[in-house]
Amino acid sequence: MSLALSRPEFEKLVTSAVRGIPSRFRRILRQENVLVVVETRPTRRKLLELGMKPAEETLFGLYEGVPRPERSSYYNFAVPDKITIYQEPLEAEFGGNYAAIKEAVRRTVLHEIAHFFGWSDAELEAMGWD
Repeated sequence: MSLALSRPEFEKLVTSAVRGIPSRFRRILRQENVLVVVETRPTRRKLLELGMKPAEETLFGLYEGVPRPERSSYYNFAVPDKITIYQEPLEAEFGGNYAAIKEAVRRTVLHEIAHFFGWSDAELEAMGWD
């Protein structure tokens, strides 16, 4: 049986995950105007754009933007970076257990924030963010 949270309940999990990162990183996210949003599910079109097979693969989260280490001085004129957390895929995979959903949301948020900073999975693990 899958546990379905209301949108506000799910958004609280995402907000809690963002608040759980060290303040120096949260400050950079604010300064760089990185948006963190919740959407129900990735669109078929988005999955196809990412080279994924919609019937076979799904997405828990997505970072859209240019990682900080790859930016030039002209990046000031770009639209804000965006981190999207997808509610339905996370609930479908980890549903039935609130603690499991909460942990999956935390891990997904951290993973997408790591993309913004240009960190590898190994760096995430070394920081204890895996």
